[in-house]
Amino acid sequence: MDAREFLYTYNCGNRNFTGVILHGADLGDRTLSGVNFSHADLSGVDLSGADLTQANLRYANLTNADLTNASLRGAHLEEANLKGAVLKGANLVGSSLIRADLQSADLEMANLEGTNLSDAKVRCANVQGANLSGVCIDGVDVTELNLTNAAIAPLATDVALVTTEAAY
Repeated sequence: MDAREFLYTYNCGNRNFTGVILHGADLGDRTLSGVNFSHADLSGVDLSGADLTQANLRYANLTNADLTNASLRGAHLEEANLKGAVLKGANLVGSSLIRADLQSADLEMANLEGTNLSDAKVRCANVQGANLSGVCIDGVDVTELNLTNAAIAPLATDVALVTTEAAY
């Protein structure tokens, strides 16, 4: 399926695109709320500025995808592959990234408030200037994160100490 066929099908009301392959497609600035992209190959896809509110991206391959300024509020990204993805300024409020692979992802200035990152892989991810208020990081190794200017105040005291030390 190519991007044009996908958009036509989506605009006709279909929201189930489980396992679809859209490698490298340009879907930037599109409204795709509620779409089911579970197990989809979206590697290298341009989703910058896209509205993916409440989207199902479980097990999706988003390697090197551009999600700059995308809205992923309440999205399900459990076990998604986001290696090298660009999420600068993305809105991930209330999203679930349990066991997601965010290695080398760029989350600079992203809003992760209330996001569940339990057991996520975050090695070399950039969260500089990101809002990490109320983020669940159970089982996450934060020692290699760039936390410069990240908002972490509402986190539990023991978690805040771990993340503060990691910034040095």
